[in-house]
Amino acid sequence: MTVENGYYTWMLVSSSLVLLMTAPGLALFYGGMSRSKSVLNMMMMSFSALGIVGIVYALWGWSMSYSTTAATVDGETGGEVAKLFSNPFTQFGLESTDPANYVFVAFQMTFAVITAALISGAVADRMKFSAWLVFVPVWVTLSYFPLAHMVWGGGFLSDVQNGLADLLFSGDGAAEVAPIDYAGGTVVHINAGVAGLVLALLVGRRIGFGKEPMKPHNLTLTMIGAGLLWFGWFGFNVGSIVNLDDYTTETGLVWLNTTLATCAAMLGWLVVEKIRDGKSTSLGAASGVVAGLVAITPACGNLVPWSAMVLGVVAGMLCALAVGLKYRWNYDDSLDVVGVHLVGGLVGTIGVGFLASNEGGLLTGGGAKQLVVQVCVALFAMLWSAVATLLVGLAIKYTMGLRLDDEAEVEGIDFIEHGESAYDLGTSGGARRASVLGSGSTATEVSA
Repeated sequence: MTVENGYYTWMLVSSSLVLLMTAPGLALFYGGMSRSKSVLNMMMMSFSALGIVGIVYALWGWSMSYSTTAATVDGETGGEVAKLFSNPFTQFGLESTDPANYVFVAFQMTFAVITAALISGAVADRMKFSAWLVFVPVWVTLSYFPLAHMVWGGGFLSDVQNGLADLLFSGDGAAEVAPIDYAGGTVVHINAGVAGLVLALLVGRRIGFGKEPMKPHNLTLTMIGAGLLWFGWFGFNVGSIVNLDDYTTETGLVWLNTTLATCAAMLGWLVVEKIRDGKSTSLGAASGVVAGLVAITPACGNLVPWSAMVLGVVAGMLCALAVGLKYRWNYDDSLDVVGVHLVGGLVGTIGVGFLASNEGGLLTGGGAKQLVVQVCVALFAMLWSAVATLLVGLAIKYTMGLRLDDEAEVEGIDFIEHGESAYDLGTSGGARRASVLGSGSTATEVSA
């Protein structure tokens, strides 16, 4: 097997690993953190994001994200709109005669899937499932695909940052400084974190938020989900070595940086919990794992092991402190999407400006150039995501509505939206199944 064949094989494995991160990884992680009356709905939000975004990405998501040219039927080059909506399976080198290129569509599709699914944790217990099904395809079209194009697909953001670097550091080689987002700090985590915050504010707080306990119902599921996320993340980061020339040189470094940063972040989170609360919890360990994975994502190819550990422990500590802000500022981010993904994404995206190897970061001899570029890219991603999410959310809110009514929320979103319960400990589940099957089936027949 040639190096090229091995590379494409690994890319398919990586794509499968990232797919595993959404279902069942994220579904279990979020499901365990939810209340028992909401666990199925929470898991369904992840599974449905997979179903919807997978189709949308094939139809127009890839071409929006990575378009460079587009041919019209008469052979002329199309304009910018044509570039965005051209057929991904006949343009940009994705010809049927070169099926290896489909590997890249598969890999990038899984990134779009998990980005949309991450947002669901901010609105657990209370968002209409129908509203979620409408939100997901519109949001990825207006927020994720354009941002992916601007950061990864050769869009105008590279030109903007180069112009800014020239303006601030004229004559210092600044035009060569490019924004670093190795595997999705801006496109995935900052994007999803801001979207989660905006959507949570639009939907509103859960009934009883801040007044009654809303504890995770099954931390065992959460721990299993965190482990699956960690395992799948090696596909997320190591699979992002998209240059074949770097395949044999970066794989070990990226894997090691991903592991060490995550270990350090988990320990950092547990230390904060111990000092603040007197106990280190399993939920804290699971959350620390995810915080470390989020933070190292944009930086995994541009750090060395010692700086990866520094970045990880800082991310774990800051994210542990950030998750409590929702009670101080009175916004209901149900499963800490803002505290973990937005804050962790910012730590990783900006942190690489301090710690980038080969004298690229502020603390490693490279001056402030990279740091300024990283801050600007992070701010732009936040602004883009906020505006796009607000537009989509408001449109849905004032048409079909975003939120369940109070009575349905109290009774439980699993039963109201899906007619099921995760733990059928009584007879209500059987009665519901009888009504679904029809009047011709008796309760005795259904129970049997």
